[in-house]
Amino acid sequence: MENLWAPWRMSYILEEEKPDGCIFCMATDGKGADGLVLGVGRLSLVMMNKYPYNNGHLLVAPKRHLPNLDQLSGEEMADLLATVRRATHALKKVMNPEGFNVGLNLGRVAGAGIEEHMHFHVVPRWGGDTNFMTLFGEVRVIPEHIQATYEKLKPFFVDLQ
Repeated sequence: MENLWAPWRMSYILEEEKPDGCIFCMATDGKGADGLVLGVGRLSLVMMNKYPYNNGHLLVAPKRHLPNLDQLSGEEMADLLATVRRATHALKKVMNPEGFNVGLNLGRVAGAGIEEHMHFHVVPRWGGDTNFMTLFGEVRVIPEHIQATYEKLKPFFVDLQ
């Protein structure tokens, strides 16, 4: 029998190490959010998800602390979607996924983990990327260390501003 070690998951499961404040607001300096910020533009930002559903799972958020789409200006909405497009482009170049899940969860009952600051999830997908580990063991197998994925994606966002 082989062991699958994922020690970073325990802090999430036990809800330890929760940052004081909003991770997206802390990320606007380009350094916050555990050093997983890929880029910060004038109106939006993109960062790695510390607890990914799949390898390369990105989060795209407006810089302004807003809970829903209704409060976005037209310029913010356009910039946000352009950043989502940039994220899918970068992931295609670096990871060659067969598809994507792109979406946002508005409100706690819709699955929002951070409901006070809306954000898009950009999740690359490959055929067969969901397996018995996820279905029966409630464990996801992420084949590449998050820092290695970060280093590959970072060059696509250095000129986001």
